[in-house]
Amino acid sequence: MAVGSLVARSTAAAAGILSPRSRNLPGLLFSLPLLALFACFVVYPLFFVATRIFDRYTYEVLFSDPVYVQTIVNTIVYVGVAVNVKLFLALLLSAVLDSDGKATRFLSAIFLLPWAIPVLPGILSVRWMMSSQWGILNLISEDLGLGTHHWLASRWTAIGAIILFHIWKYLPFWTIIFLSARRGIPRQLYEAAYIDGAGPFQAFRYISLPMLGGIYLICTLLSMVFTMGDFTNVQLMTGGGPGDSTHVLATLAYRYTFRVGKIDWGMGVFATALPVTLLFIFVLIKKIR
Repeated sequence: MAVGSLVARSTAAAAGILSPRSRNLPGLLFSLPLLALFACFVVYPLFFVATRIFDRYTYEVLFSDPVYVQTIVNTIVYVGVAVNVKLFLALLLSAVLDSDGKATRFLSAIFLLPWAIPVLPGILSVRWMMSSQWGILNLISEDLGLGTHHWLASRWTAIGAIILFHIWKYLPFWTIIFLSARRGIPRQLYEAAYIDGAGPFQAFRYISLPMLGGIYLICTLLSMVFTMGDFTNVQLMTGGGPGDSTHVLATLAYRYTFRVGKIDWGMGVFATALPVTLLFIFVLIKKIR
């Protein structure tokens, strides 16, 4: 009976007989299951987080925890070094791959391999290479007379390993972005510059750099947002160790929430990173417009 009534209302609405409120009622009823799911899986979690992140005691505990302060430093170093070095190298490599030739196409295919390899096998390979017992890095170090090192047992060498893996893994992706942007620059600009006597450096400074400035800034903001939320690389490489010295915000929030059992602290860690992330997103949207 109800279905028949709804069908009759829809038919009448299509004929333009019912009022706007009556025409919207069938659509609202059919949307109720989706609205219920949205309330359960989006609205309620947001409300739950909001009730936790505004607790002043949580932040007093966090800022008195030396591990949290150390994690802030680690995150700044990780994001600052990894993003800037990666994008600068990607900009340079896009110029190399922009030239034609069989060798360049072959190198391009080889160069994309790190991006195609899943994260887990890649990190396992790096951990094996850095093993203090049979790793190839220690074999080379011994041959050079520098002795052996416990690469992942020291804070800064472990963070360096995480940064190097991040650059190795994601450098091809951003290089492809810059390469695509380079292919959009009119070739006539370079030809005119070379006729006027400009060299490669002058062509890069006065043509490539201004034309790629906008996409470089957008890539920087995007990469910062992604890297600030990076959990997989750090968790699989060091697990935050040794002694909780290599945590970033994402892994520390995981530790607080699932290992310590303090979900308030975990939400507080994410909340402290939220203003910076929202600032990056705001600037990104402004630049895209």
